[in-house]
Amino acid sequence: MRTGTARLPLHGGRAPRWLFSRMVLLSREILRVMVEEYGPREVLVRVSDPSWFQALGCVLGFDWHSSGLTTTTTGALKEAVKGREQDFGIYVAGGKGAASRKTPHEILEYGERAAIAIPPADLVYASKMSAKVDNTAIQDGYQLYHHAFIFTPAGEWAVVQQGMNGDAGWARRYHWLSSGVKDFVDEPHTGIATQQKAQLVLNMVAHESEEARRASALLAAEPPEKLVKELRRAQELALPARHDIVPADIRPESFERILLKTYEHPPESFESLLSRPGVGPNTIRALALIADLVYGVKASARDPATFSFAHGGKDGIPYPVDRPTYDTSIEVLREVVDRAKLDDREKLNALRRLMSFSRETG
Repeated sequence: MRTGTARLPLHGGRAPRWLFSRMVLLSREILRVMVEEYGPREVLVRVSDPSWFQALGCVLGFDWHSSGLTTTTTGALKEAVKGREQDFGIYVAGGKGAASRKTPHEILEYGERAAIAIPPADLVYASKMSAKVDNTAIQDGYQLYHHAFIFTPAGEWAVVQQGMNGDAGWARRYHWLSSGVKDFVDEPHTGIATQQKAQLVLNMVAHESEEARRASALLAAEPPEKLVKELRRAQELALPARHDIVPADIRPESFERILLKTYEHPPESFESLLSRPGVGPNTIRALALIADLVYGVKASARDPATFSFAHGGKDGIPYPVDRPTYDTSIEVLREVVDRAKLDDREKLNALRRLMSFSRETG
């Protein structure tokens, strides 16, 4: 089980309508095969693997190495199950930009229509916390703009979200799987290292940041004026380059407004602090800096951050999308699942044997 991050060039543009409509149809048949063979949970396991997800986008014919693969592939998955969620046993909420902010509402809406094994509010919390961790507790230079939350009636979930670094021209995709999350703020990703790691990172969910997390939660319960005084003192210091906490980026006035709220209602833990509305990257960075100054505990600077083609890619790489072959793939998969539902599993078994053979010979 591999979850973690993927790094992709930041590309603009849209998927052509003729391609996206096919992506929806093909992803629907792929999901039907997977659910029929392995059940809905396996879909979450596969989607949470950055390499498998990348391969899925390539099979669907999208640009193999762009940021658009993330948004378009998750969009196709969402459309593929739309209106058929109970048949698949899979629900997809969220998306890109404004759609990502509708995720909590969509989760609760699905919860009203279906029998979910856990309170839908717990799923909303998981959605919000996964975004808070990758956008606030991990400060690696990428601003989240896409968040997709996929879950089953059993209450299992996976997250695929993506952030952009416009200055560098790169995007970073983050994957989560509920069964791999023992603690939202202590190594929630099992981790896949990208080829290029960020050099200046504040990683408050690294295991080695445990003391910094504890100190930050304690400091959040202190009188605001005391912490603002420490912060102003820090702005007069010459800090070492190793630490990606820049006092000049932290405005004490704004910081004090947030601290008034945490002082009146002290957080029980770092996770509780992180979950508070209004507690953003600057607040976490300031508390980590003060924890270093006051308690001498240092937050981790470790970056928490591996394709295939069947139908070509929209940009003509490695070759233009072969539309007849694409349509044939959709029909073959549709026929396979339809026959399997009639207890004719010959073709499905043949696909399984082919997969085993390719692994042995590959």
